[in-house]
Amino acid sequence: MIRFNRATRRAFLGGAGALVALPMLESLRGKKAHAADDTIRRILAYYVPCGIHMAKWTPASTGAGFELTEILQPLANVKDKLMVVSGLANAPAKPDGPGDHASGTGAFLTAAHPFKTEGANIQNGISMDQVAANKIGELTRIPSLQLGLEGGGGTGNCDSGYSCAYARNISWASATQPLPKITSPGVLFDQIFDGFDPEETSAEKAKRNRYRSSILDYVLADAKALQAKLGQTDKEKLDQYLTGVYDVEEKIKKSETGPVCTIIDKPPEDLGFQEHLAIMHELMVLALQCDATRVITFMMANAGSNRSYDFIGVSGGHHEISHHQGAQSNFDKLTLIDIWEMQQFAALLEAMDAVEETDGRTLLENSAVFLSSEIEDGDSHSHFNMPILLAGTGGGLIKSGRHLSFEGQQSVGKLFLSMLQTVGVTDDSFGDAQGALDLS
Repeated sequence: MIRFNRATRRAFLGGAGALVALPMLESLRGKKAHAADDTIRRILAYYVPCGIHMAKWTPASTGAGFELTEILQPLANVKDKLMVVSGLANAPAKPDGPGDHASGTGAFLTAAHPFKTEGANIQNGISMDQVAANKIGELTRIPSLQLGLEGGGGTGNCDSGYSCAYARNISWASATQPLPKITSPGVLFDQIFDGFDPEETSAEKAKRNRYRSSILDYVLADAKALQAKLGQTDKEKLDQYLTGVYDVEEKIKKSETGPVCTIIDKPPEDLGFQEHLAIMHELMVLALQCDATRVITFMMANAGSNRSYDFIGVSGGHHEISHHQGAQSNFDKLTLIDIWEMQQFAALLEAMDAVEETDGRTLLENSAVFLSSEIEDGDSHSHFNMPILLAGTGGGLIKSGRHLSFEGQQSVGKLFLSMLQTVGVTDDSFGDAQGALDLS
């Protein structure tokens, strides 16, 4: 029996042993308002260390007719779903004295100025991914995933007096709370597939969906009975709540025909660098495809990484080589490293583009994928004219397949605001930026 009290802000619809709280339905409706077309949109941020050899990165022309440069050539298969962005700055990343790698990494997604300290009094800003997670994180089991290949603690001095918290994290829940990343493929696997039953048959899944649908049938029947007892204002509120119920019903129907979320074997921990990267990419795609999360950040390495790339014929450490001092031999090595990085990024994008979704787009098309580094050039340590790629179309809200070049050292935060718009965030400021870029 339903009891309705006009003085009570919360009412419940019951049936089949379940209770549905009406305010929860209103909340659900509000969260979906950004995607009236029922498109699921995601954000992914991808960090590569030590800058880029910009002479072999930047396309010669702008617009849709641009040609991929030597470094960008591996992205040819997804060029029409890719945007090269030139001319944006991350001015707050400029450190107080030395420390560009840690400061630049700390500001990578915050567009805020990290306070120089190696103590506990760190100060930065909330990162773009966490603004997105605050908006859409409740729609998935995991609000956001922070991932990488290299771990390490967040205390101590990692770069000229800058805390390791800045050098080893790009995701910040608040100005004082960096979010450590998962580097273990096994741990990531367990998070993604928690509660997933690989033995469930199609018949069992259909039965589970029918049960869920039957609960909604009871809820709708109760709601119709309740409507007759309400005034006009409350009827309008109930109609809004019921929109959320219908949305759930549609999700159940689509889950029967949507992309299959197939579990893979749990990966081992003793992997080489290239294998580690490949399995993390695979798990990232699965996390998005299975809708375990819609927000991911990934660090290929920590700030100022001095990894050796002997496996592609490049001797010496990346950080040391990035201090090229104008030597052609170093430029050649940096070009090879950058090409290899783009090959890996291309493999991730192509895997996302191979996943077809129920709205007719691909997983890549329904995402906004940002790639950059903590600095522009490894020798100058510049934080202006940052190397930036934006892949995907944000569910059709971003016009890709272009090279955009901006004048006046506009903030990368403007780009973040544009990305955030794709998931329903309507803020007009972020970090040091005011107003989003028009990417439509």
